[in-house]
Amino acid sequence: MNDGVTNNIKSLIKLKKMTQKELAIKSGLTESAISHYVKGDRVPRGSNLVKIAKALGTTTDDLLGAEKNKDNLSEIKLLISRNASKMTDEEKMELIKMLMKGD
Repeated sequence: MNDGVTNNIKSLIKLKKMTQKELAIKSGLTESAISHYVKGDRVPRGSNLVKIAKALGTTTDDLLGAEKNKDNLSEIKLLISRNASKMTDEEKMELIKMLMKGD
């Protein structure tokens, strides 16, 4: 499923020194649901993700790893801009085609 969400939930539970049962109570979800999310069997849908984020004192973006993705994109942009002058025309065209396709 989504290892990032699973790992982020696990890490925050550990960081907050909570049990899965405590998270279930605080979020209003069942222990079974929390267990599935922690094991990675299921990914919480939007409304449940919001409840978990609130219970853990974080944001849904943090649980989803959105900030990490933004940082990675910034890093990639920087690498491309630094190396653009070294790229062949074919490599540039390949990159443009990939960006246009969304690959």
